[in-house]
Amino acid sequence: MGVEFKAAGRRADQADWGDWPVEESLAELAQLAHTAEMVVVGQTHQRLDHPRPNTFIGPGKLKEVLAEIETTAANVLLFDDELSPRHQRELEKTLESRFGEGAVKLLDRTALILDIFARHAHTREGALQVELAQYEYRLPRLTRAWTHLARQVGGRAGGTTGGVGVRGPGETQLETDRRVIGRRITQIKQELEAVRAHRGRYRERRRKAGIPTIAIVGYTNAGKSTLLNRLADADVLTADKLFATLDPTTRRVQLPGGTYALFTDTVGFIQKLPTQLIAAFRATLEEVTEADLLLHVIDVSHHKMWSQVEAVRATLLEIGAAKRPVIHVLNKVDRLPDAARLPLQASRLSDRVVISARTGAGVDALLDRVEEVLEARMVRIEVTIPYAWGELVDLFHRQGLIETKSHTPAGTHIVGRIPAELVGRFHSLPDIPRLRGSAE
Repeated sequence: MGVEFKAAGRRADQADWGDWPVEESLAELAQLAHTAEMVVVGQTHQRLDHPRPNTFIGPGKLKEVLAEIETTAANVLLFDDELSPRHQRELEKTLESRFGEGAVKLLDRTALILDIFARHAHTREGALQVELAQYEYRLPRLTRAWTHLARQVGGRAGGTTGGVGVRGPGETQLETDRRVIGRRITQIKQELEAVRAHRGRYRERRRKAGIPTIAIVGYTNAGKSTLLNRLADADVLTADKLFATLDPTTRRVQLPGGTYALFTDTVGFIQKLPTQLIAAFRATLEEVTEADLLLHVIDVSHHKMWSQVEAVRATLLEIGAAKRPVIHVLNKVDRLPDAARLPLQASRLSDRVVISARTGAGVDALLDRVEEVLEARMVRIEVTIPYAWGELVDLFHRQGLIETKSHTPAGTHIVGRIPAELVGRFHSLPDIPRLRGSAE
């Protein structure tokens, strides 16, 4: 069930996500349902000025939906927008009165995405992040589960308003449940903070080692994992499903000039990505915000390519990564009827490389461009390294670009370029006859 709101010209609360008609959004919702191993037996939508106070959709449309559920024998009603606790409560009451308790399950888009993430979280960190998002989504919706324990008030023995010991257990049970969940949320956040601190220390070690990091971002199912497999000869799971991979994977890749970089495959973005997930995955998404370079993988064969691009940009802005250097990777060119003709929107993207991660076409050009961008952050220096400090010569070989190298009585004389963050390592050398550097 989808809704398009006339006032915004788009779906609920999504006026800034680009042109995404309700029919296209429902098609994507069907993909999500397929990923969750559900079979779609029908769909419908309504255009409204604003959500209805009780049941989100109009009463006439609701009757039509109930009749369709009866006709198709459906057992799940899936909404394309996140329902408020009130909307969810009223809709569940309507479904129960018509079909019986538990006969038809009500889900909204957020609950479905959370379920998919729970299915695909294979690491301890991923499971914790999903659990946190699920609890924060469910906490304001707890009241529905305890309506049978509503507060009871005693008679005159307790006074006109009831007295001590004569109230029912309803509020107590509900508050107890909330406190249990609240404590669990606090515990998960503490565990994830430890994960975040560990990731921070790991990133600091990488910076000191001068290893550049590249985060592969993009809309879900754009081909990010396929690209990482192609670049690193890895075996990351790939599937024609939304959110096929969830846990981030990092692989070391050798660039054409001989240096190495770390490429991280991140969780895919999607329109209306639940805010609970963005908050819960903060530790993971910091891999994006701290990366030296982003590879924004785009499925050029998708008919809503530009809407997906805008959805990714909006998410990058939300997590604070919008100012990171970006290379737009136009993927799946092999699926175009005429590979020489890209969608018109592609011309609006700066710094773009056309590839097919599946066939490998254009991947060498992509690595060349990655190396060019990374070299722009390097500094040219001339240094003499004493022979006792041979590890710095090795570091220069691994992370720098050597133009000339010679051996002198004072040590190894090198002229070349190194990442700016490594210059301090060479300044710490004792009794260096010569160290000259310039950022180019």
